[in-house]
Amino acid sequence: MKSKLIKSAFLIFLSLLIVSVWNPSSALMSTSIDQEIDALNLKIQNQKKQIESLQARQKEYQVQIVAKQNDQASLSNQLSVIENRIAKTGLDIEETGLEIDKTGLEIKKVEIDSANLTEKIEEQKMHISNLLRLVYKQEQTTALEALLLNDSLSDFLNQVKYLEDANIQIGASVKDLKQQKDQLEKNKEVLNGKSEDMLALKAKLEEKKSGLEWDQESKNSILEETKSSEKAFQSLLTKARAEQQQAQIDITNAENSIRQKMSQKDKNKLEDGDSVIAWPVAKNYITTGFHDPDYPFRKIIGEHSAIDIRAPQGSTLRTAADGYVAKVKFNGSKNYAYIMIIHGNNLSTVYGHVSAVNVSVDQYVVKGQVIGRTGATPGTAGAGPFTTGPHLHFEVRKDGIPVNPLNYMQ
Repeated sequence: MKSKLIKSAFLIFLSLLIVSVWNPSSALMSTSIDQEIDALNLKIQNQKKQIESLQARQKEYQVQIVAKQNDQASLSNQLSVIENRIAKTGLDIEETGLEIDKTGLEIKKVEIDSANLTEKIEEQKMHISNLLRLVYKQEQTTALEALLLNDSLSDFLNQVKYLEDANIQIGASVKDLKQQKDQLEKNKEVLNGKSEDMLALKAKLEEKKSGLEWDQESKNSILEETKSSEKAFQSLLTKARAEQQQAQIDITNAENSIRQKMSQKDKNKLEDGDSVIAWPVAKNYITTGFHDPDYPFRKIIGEHSAIDIRAPQGSTLRTAADGYVAKVKFNGSKNYAYIMIIHGNNLSTVYGHVSAVNVSVDQYVVKGQVIGRTGATPGTAGAGPFTTGPHLHFEVRKDGIPVNPLNYMQ
């Protein structure tokens, strides 16, 4: 007849096997979770395929845009460039929407896996706790007592073997528990990363929508200015080029002139001032970058020597750094208007499409001081031809040469 200790040891080993090998409710739950994750993976793969298809179509539109940009400047070509940009941006918006949906599915998948891991960890902790209590009770019996209470040496050795196996299983369970906790921590990191991706994608979506509005305004502006007439377009084109060329000459001359006539006192004040470039308007979406290859008027007036910052018509315009006003071009007409300020470190800034001016030439201004109002709505004061909608054209020059403002801005 087996002793009570042999039976107890056997029960320990049996309970271990029952909990770790067969748990009907856990098995059913695990199957259900696996099926849900498989379904999510399938949806994610479908989203990826749709995104790849959209990207192929985007490339086709980009090829057409480049081809039209290289053609002779004409009303039909310019409209074609803008229409292709509108179509491509529409696909960009659709792609970003799919990316948001895909990221949402990935987040849901990680959340399900994490919830499942959390439940398994709790079950494993309870399982290990129960086993430890049972083993502890058996280990209170001394080796001599166990030997005397067993029917034979073989029974005693069997009991020892059961306890050894139980301890091995406890060790394996603890190892599994640690792995599950490590995976849960990794899931949290992945989840944080996906959440950040989601925020970035939503911001990107808003930028793409703004870009779409920009291109639509650009098309409407051209049609309004030219009345769909090629002759009117060419006339506008000639005017725009002349204005830009004259502006470049005036800006260069103004900077050279004011720097030459400055007294040593003025120069010291300029160099001692804050020449770190700040945002001249509230930080916002950049509609066109410096030397942007996608600039819709690149063929018409050349490389884009600034960044265009979206700003509502009439937004407060502030100087980006301490300096002297070198040039003010504004007479209240629809012609292109701008303000130029020189700063220390041979830097200067130009603020284009202004609709109002609060400063005058030779005036010293400090960073953040109000110098005027933004504009650029087609047909309004200071907008000039070929403007697409309210924004600030912001240039930074180093030694008189336009440079990328983003390399100098805070």
